[in-house]
Amino acid sequence: MGGRSAWALLVSCVLLLPSQVWSSGVFELKLQEFVNKKGLLGNRNCCRGGVGGAQSSSGSASGLQQCDCKTFFRVCLKHYQTSVSPEPPCTYGSAITPVLGANSFSVPDHAASGDPSFSNPIRFPFGFTWPGTFSLIIEALHTDSPDDLNTENPERLISRLATQRHLTVGEEWSQDLHSSGRTDLKYSYRFVCDEHYYGEGCSVFCRPRDDAFGHFTCGERGEKVCNPGWKGQYCTDPICLPGCDEHHGYCDKPGECKCRVGWQGRYCDECIRYPGCLHGTCQQPWQCNCQEGWGGLFCNQDLNYCTHHKPCKNGATCTNTGQGSYTCSCRPGYTGSNCEIEINECDANPCKNGGSCTDLENSYSCTCPPGFYGKNCELGAMTCADGPCFNGGRCTDNPEGGYSCHCPVGYSGFNCEKKIDYCSSSPCANGAQCVDLGNSYICQCQAGFTGRHCDRR
Repeated sequence: MGGRSAWALLVSCVLLLPSQVWSSGVFELKLQEFVNKKGLLGNRNCCRGGVGGAQSSSGSASGLQQCDCKTFFRVCLKHYQTSVSPEPPCTYGSAITPVLGANSFSVPDHAASGDPSFSNPIRFPFGFTWPGTFSLIIEALHTDSPDDLNTENPERLISRLATQRHLTVGEEWSQDLHSSGRTDLKYSYRFVCDEHYYGEGCSVFCRPRDDAFGHFTCGERGEKVCNPGWKGQYCTDPICLPGCDEHHGYCDKPGECKCRVGWQGRYCDECIRYPGCLHGTCQQPWQCNCQEGWGGLFCNQDLNYCTHHKPCKNGATCTNTGQGSYTCSCRPGYTGSNCEIEINECDANPCKNGGSCTDLENSYSCTCPPGFYGKNCELGAMTCADGPCFNGGRCTDNPEGGYSCHCPVGYSGFNCEKKIDYCSSSPCANGAQCVDLGNSYICQCQAGFTGRHCDRR
């Protein structure tokens, strides 16, 4: 049993490896019964230090002292080996049990053992796909003290099982019996998938859910089985009301049929006509296709007025709408019921950077201030480097081109070129004289009046 120092260091701190929090499956080993017929170690010595006596010709032992082997086990689970080596590493896991009995005994479960660290069956969680094969080493060892479970001393070995097997995933236990002549070990083992894992190697994950991320249960092979009313790869697509138009209707939950904009009806297969349409139909939403004899936007007027009266102005197109009614389709730049009103394009203030707007027919013209050009005076030829601001105005270049002047008190205009006349609004009352101070004013009151504006006696 040499060469185990690294392995012993790893397992000496714990009796059994703790279970992993996340795994796909678990190998379970159940120790059932151990028989040490004569209470001897593997070297034929008595567990208490005595030496086994010689065998008689009849096969009975003579001179044997009473032996009492306090037996515990070392378990090593590793990958499949044609010739199983008992040496570490135990690639799939290892465990050391507490003392479970003396000589021959049935192995208790974890509750009956009295040791909370011991679990029977012993479990080896797998965080990866079960390969279907394994190698197993089980050593029965003797100790003089339950607190001394060191496995380094080869003199402590009672017996060793070293085997390899093929094993499919399943709930049923595989039974086995190992006999060495002096000892028998009865044990069983299986590999089962953890909850939510399926398949031959427990590599298929499926957890039932009923929320925004899916509505499904899991089949025997881990396939998603959609709950009633749901479909799709992850069962996130609701099944709408049977008959619901697949193009014009939709649903957020099973059995619904919610109409898209422009459609109506139980199955969302009826288009909505243009609002106010009276004598018209539709094949697509917002249409108002007039029935014979009707015209106009709402199909509510007869057809006879335009030819006789020519009511539409400025080159507009006239359409008879019946019974003395008509509509005028105006040319660009005109509006009004008879297209008699020319649209003032300057109302939208299209001219930038202080440009002045002149209305034209279906257009406008901008007169740009110095330093700007373009249809909307949006292009600046001058920058602050040209010194465009007057009267101490502070200049700022605009990121999109051009500049802006921030005028000092008493001045205005795009370039701060206008001096503000504070007396132009005649703020002084009762014949007082207004004196402009540049950035303010004062009122020189007539005799008998007082106050900032000479409005008090």
